[in-house]
Amino acid sequence: MNSRHKQRSVPQKSLVRELIILFAFLAIFWIVEIIDVLVFQGSLDRYGIQPHSLTGLRGIVFAPFLHGGFGHLIANSIPFLVLGWLTMIQETSDFFIVTLLSAIVGGMGVWLFAPTGSVHVGASILIYGYLGFLLFRGYFQKNIPSIILSIVVFFVYGGYVWGVLPSQMGISWQGHLFGFIGGIIAASAIAKEKKYYK
Repeated sequence: MNSRHKQRSVPQKSLVRELIILFAFLAIFWIVEIIDVLVFQGSLDRYGIQPHSLTGLRGIVFAPFLHGGFGHLIANSIPFLVLGWLTMIQETSDFFIVTLLSAIVGGMGVWLFAPTGSVHVGASILIYGYLGFLLFRGYFQKNIPSIILSIVVFFVYGGYVWGVLPSQMGISWQGHLFGFIGGIIAASAIAKEKKYYK
């Protein structure tokens, strides 16, 4: 009698597909910012997260795609590509899960706790989500590759953690903090899901 075990099908990873996904996101960031600067003179930023305002909740969806100028966007581009790719290094689906949870948890945290009258934009809410995910992936998954990755990310990007604390005017530390928390939640949820299918 043959016993059959239910196993999750593991999709084949493709570096080309991963790069297409990452650069598609990055292209959207740049296209939106170019249009915002050249056509709308920066007024699209009003669609960012506006704390304690019902209409400001729409920013949870739009804020990661908006930036406060090209300097802000340039500063976010490389960390987004590097940390985003490391997030999908085990499974491409991890990237979408972490992106979604970071945007929701980070966005709601900003909306609830940031000062009234402020507007928050930028992909850093996602970047800090990827950072939180990568730093805590080893702790939750407890396997050698994940632990090594967490250590490497800590040594390369560990300094970013200070960004979750109030530092300077114009920097949304709330977005960093709650995006980071969203990434940790994603690390825990993904680890539990992987254990379930073992």
